[in-house]
Amino acid sequence: MSPQSASFKSLEDLRAACLDLPAGNDAAASAVARRQDTLTKPPGSLGRLETIAAWLGRWQGRDMPKLDAVKVFVFAGNHGVTAQGVSAYPSEVTVQMVANFAGGGAAINQLARIAGAKLDVIPLDLDHPTGDFTIAPAMDEKEFLAAVSAGYDSVTSDLDLVCFGEMGIGNTTPAAAISTALFGGSAEKWTGRGTGVDDAGLQRKVVAIEAGLKRHADSLSDPLKIAAALGGRELAAIFGATLAARKNNVPVLLDGFVCTAAAAPLARLHPTGLAHTIAAHVSAEAGHRRLLEALGLPPLLDLGMRLGEGSGACLAVNIVRSALECHARMASFAEAGVSEK
Repeated sequence: MSPQSASFKSLEDLRAACLDLPAGNDAAASAVARRQDTLTKPPGSLGRLETIAAWLGRWQGRDMPKLDAVKVFVFAGNHGVTAQGVSAYPSEVTVQMVANFAGGGAAINQLARIAGAKLDVIPLDLDHPTGDFTIAPAMDEKEFLAAVSAGYDSVTSDLDLVCFGEMGIGNTTPAAAISTALFGGSAEKWTGRGTGVDDAGLQRKVVAIEAGLKRHADSLSDPLKIAAALGGRELAAIFGATLAARKNNVPVLLDGFVCTAAAAPLARLHPTGLAHTIAAHVSAEAGHRRLLEALGLPPLLDLGMRLGEGSGACLAVNIVRSALECHARMASFAEAGVSEK
C-alpha cells in the first residue's frame, strides 16, 4: 500500500508531503550506466534508450530494473467551466467514454494491451461537475484533497511503471489556466483548440481563463491553491498519483497537456518534484510544448496526438520496454568476444 494511504487532512498536510520527497537511488543508476558501457555498442550509441534504463534503475532502486507490473491510470472528471462554451462536446461525453473504456472500445484499451499494461479507469464524482472557475473555485479545500487522495491511494509500491491519463470534457481549459497561473504569460499563449473548437470557441476559452485568473488572483502565489481553484478532480487525482509514485519509488510516464499541467504544481513546490517522470510525448495542443520546456522535460515522441486518455504515455511504454531489453539482454564485449575500442 501507499505510505500515507489515509486522506490528506489539509493543504498544509499535503504541502508537507510534497516537500519531503525521496531522492533516487544514485548507486543503482550508476550500476546501470556502468553495464551500458560494457555492452557491444559504441558508448552512448543507443541515445535516450541508455538514459531511460538508468532512469528506471534510479527510481526503482534496482541495478537490473524490471517491467513486470505496468499500469495505466485514467482519471475522469467533469468541469463546470464547460458552461462557458469552451468545448466542442457536451459534458455527458465524459460518462459515455468511461463506459467505452469499460467495454474495451477506446484507443487506450488497444494501446494498453499492446504495451502489456493493465488499465484502471477511475471516475471521480462525474454526476457533480466542479465549480465554474470563472465565478467560484473549481473545488473547495475538502473536494480538492479528496480528489488528490483518490489519486494518491491508487498507486502502490508493487508497480514497476505507471502511466497517467485523463478523460474530462473541457479539461484543456483548466490545464491552460493552471499553466498560465504557474508560469506566467498571457492566457492566449497557453490556450489551444482542445476537442476542436472553432475560432469563437477558442476565444471563449481565453476569456474564461482570464476571468478565472482575475477571480482567483489571491490564490496565484500557491501552486496547491491554483490547482484547487482552477483545476479539476481528474487533474487533482493525477497530482496525487504523481506524488504517490515518488513516495513509492515508481517511475512515471506523463501523457499530454492536461496530465502534465496536473503534475506541474509538484515541480513548483519541490525543485526535483518531477524527476521521477518522463514526458512520453508532446501533444498537438498549443501549450504542451511550452509547458514541457518550462518544466525541463524533453518528450520521447512527437506524433501530433491530442487525444488524452494516456494514449501517448502508453505508446512510450514500448520504448521503455525496448530500453530495458537492450540493457538486460545485450552481450558484453567480453561475452561476445568482440574487441573493444
